[in-house]
Amino acid sequence: MEETLNSTIDPACLQEPPQAIDVIKQLDTFGFCLYGILTLMSCISLLLYLEQCIYIYKKLPYPKKTTIIWINGAAPVIATMACFGMWIPRAVMFTDMTSNCYFAVVVYKVLVLMIEEYGGTDVFLKRFSGKTFRINTGPCCCCCLCLPRVPMSRRMLFLLKMAALQYAILKTVLSVLSIILWTNGNFDLSDLEITGTAIWINPFIGVLTITSLWPVAIIFMNTNSHLHKLNIIPKYAMYQLILVLSQLQTSIINILALNGTIPCSPPFSSQAWGSMLSQQIMIVEMFIITLVTRCLYRRTYDTLPTEVHDNNQKLDTLVEHDV
Repeated sequence: MEETLNSTIDPACLQEPPQAIDVIKQLDTFGFCLYGILTLMSCISLLLYLEQCIYIYKKLPYPKKTTIIWINGAAPVIATMACFGMWIPRAVMFTDMTSNCYFAVVVYKVLVLMIEEYGGTDVFLKRFSGKTFRINTGPCCCCCLCLPRVPMSRRMLFLLKMAALQYAILKTVLSVLSIILWTNGNFDLSDLEITGTAIWINPFIGVLTITSLWPVAIIFMNTNSHLHKLNIIPKYAMYQLILVLSQLQTSIINILALNGTIPCSPPFSSQAWGSMLSQQIMIVEMFIITLVTRCLYRRTYDTLPTEVHDNNQKLDTLVEHDV
């Protein structure tokens, strides 16, 4: 039965991804224009990021500048890796893992940035130590309204940092392990059998991802009201958008390709063609996000008001209402 099914499928749809030279040979005029425009977009994203790094390095103090440089690099790095994957389809596994490992570090850096906006760990703890934080936030416990509020402490902040940092470390380790297994023929994304390694590694990475996003959401939901003047909400929205586009969107396209919903297009198999579409879409999306992120972090903001200033402002508001 399986032999009959395979005999009805175009042999080109069962082949591995083509080499770069084969991709170039099959391009027509429209294809060359499309590839040229997408390559130009990724190059512009990278150049804008390098220029932004110079600006941030000169204008901002340490250690905030290193954190912001990391966060600003998410979209340009993903766009650059997607461009490599577009031209060299057989390298998609390596480019995707490089992008995902970089973004795993960015998740931790977003949490660090929100703490550094208050002046660092010591100032953050001085301001919020003893105050209770709500932990029923996404993506883990947004529906668990019965969860008690937890007082902030140095130990609590350390646990939140470690929960975000573990993803950056373990994601890199598992990516290296996946590449090693792939070179030996033991790692295949299309192998969904219980004996396959991909069916065990990928869900575990998904659990690590959710676990790392939770502490970032906790810090954001409990402190963003004090950071409005620093445009923390649109900055956080851009980070969330990159997460959805680079992780969820790519996963959906890969699943559709594995199910055969996305047809093969010789010399590309269904999986390779789905990956190609994902890379091309990603370049356009990351180019737009690079422009928006540049505007958000290019601006200079006033220093964050102290807790005494916030309390006085609340007191003045209450007096006005009483009058």
